[in-house]
Amino acid sequence: MDVKEKTRKELEQRVRQLEDIIAKKGVGSDYLEKAERIQRNLNLALIMGAAAVTLGLTAWSIYHFKE
Repeated sequence: MDVKEKTRKELEQRVRQLEDIIAKKGVGSDYLEKAERIQRNLNLALIMGAAAVTLGLTAWSIYHFKE
């Protein structure tokens, strides 16, 4: 590994560390946490809803075509 590559990797690591600090303690970090939590909950609700609809349609089709 040459000096350029090593320096680039060290700088990238420091930038990531700074971004993490800003995300945790920076302006709007509380809002960001709430937004992430809301997005996660919405995604879970959509997945569970889609699963319920799929199971319901499957059960309905099985019941409907057995008659």
